[in-house]
Amino acid sequence: MRLSALRDAGRTPALPLRVELEDGAGSAELRLDSLLRVLPGQRYVGAANWRGRPVLAKLLVGGRAARHFQREREGVRLLAEQGLTTPALLADGLKDGEGGWLLFEFLDDARSLWDAWRAVEGEPLLSDGQAAVIAEALTAIARMHAKGLWQEDLHLDNLLRHAGTLYLIDGAGIRAETPGQPLSRKHVLENLGVFFAQLPASLDPYLEELLIHYLLANGEHALPLEALQKEIARVRRWRVGDLMKKIARDCSLFSVFKGPFGLRAVRREEEEGLQPLLDDPDSYIDRGHVYKTGGAATVARVELNGRPLVIKRYNIKNLLHWFKRFWRPSRAWASWREGNRLDFLGIATPKPLAVIERRWLWLRGPAFLITDYLAGQDIIARFKPYLDQPEGGGLPPETDLAALDRLFAALVRERISHGDLKGHNLFWQEQGEGGQWSLIDLDAMQRHSREASFARAYARDRARFLRNWPEGSALHQLLDERLPRVPGTRPDERG
Repeated sequence: MRLSALRDAGRTPALPLRVELEDGAGSAELRLDSLLRVLPGQRYVGAANWRGRPVLAKLLVGGRAARHFQREREGVRLLAEQGLTTPALLADGLKDGEGGWLLFEFLDDARSLWDAWRAVEGEPLLSDGQAAVIAEALTAIARMHAKGLWQEDLHLDNLLRHAGTLYLIDGAGIRAETPGQPLSRKHVLENLGVFFAQLPASLDPYLEELLIHYLLANGEHALPLEALQKEIARVRRWRVGDLMKKIARDCSLFSVFKGPFGLRAVRREEEEGLQPLLDDPDSYIDRGHVYKTGGAATVARVELNGRPLVIKRYNIKNLLHWFKRFWRPSRAWASWREGNRLDFLGIATPKPLAVIERRWLWLRGPAFLITDYLAGQDIIARFKPYLDQPEGGGLPPETDLAALDRLFAALVRERISHGDLKGHNLFWQEQGEGGQWSLIDLDAMQRHSREASFARAYARDRARFLRNWPEGSALHQLLDERLPRVPGTRPDERG
């Protein structure tokens, strides 16, 4: 096929895909065997074979192909000229009316630092494994900055480990100030802000300690901690805002359909596996283990190809209830939105997989939320042995309490109120040597833009949480002492 045909190939072209390309030796066939990244009608990146050699192919089509081609090639050139390790560009070309192609050496068995981070993110905060990944990334970033370059799209997926060497990839994101001269402090702070904003905010207290790894490789500038913290906060706000837009539109992360008779949003990597459930969620609820039924919601644990999942159906109780709900975003959508927000912020919650709204001429009816299943105990059950009663066993272990401290600190930091913080909405999840508390039932959750609004909502959350245990119990008193208070609120405020 011709390269230009990729403009109409969609998101999942049939593989292997054979494209006629040219280099200095003449015309030859590129066989694309797998796809790693797709931007439909614009960019197709994957493992391929060219003249009997494995390569990583970047195929660019559409109206902006020439621009993207030039940016990629220029970025690769800048990295190579400054002696920074990047996969070799083996062949490239640009043809009017067709598109562009860049073929790189293929790093077999290479793993990104994102993969490395995912392997250690469940370890205790700033464990040796976590510190090693961050140190490796910061050292590579510092060396790039020392050469006057920065990666505009800086994230751990653009740093690849291969045969004991770290490679910088994605030349399209490489920018230069004065090649060969250290990057200005302004650009250093901006780029480090992008890097740290993708790490858990719980690491922020260790920012100064982590920066040592950067300064050892590039000590050109003194980096004001407060300025860097402000930049990190700014980037995080932007990233969360960007995600909130993506959950409602068809993109690389989410498959979204909206129409007069329904809405469906699903994580793209889950779409194929969830298809039977998406087609008929009611039948799975009928066959599943129902935890709650009737009234405003029905909740069931279901099995799909041996995988346990949870479906929550938000019911329409009667005509009056429908009149109150049809014009508003469904509670399923609210849970989908906030679940994705928490997941992105690193606050534990069952991963939201899909949301479905049934509609009639855009008027909303019943809706469904599909999430991963949590097998742990809720906090009421887990803390029951520790109530101040004759049969009680003292106070909960410090691991449980520390995890609760982290959860509440994160909610305060992000100005998020739950809206119904009863004990049955917190579940314990074992994680490494400790664990974490996971939040469920998010349809009343809210992220507050104003401090005063959050303070009032947080006070209600805190008071509701403490009412899970008798006021005179040692457990109640301990939690009351440990849980953070927001200035200007009364801890005992009732909501």
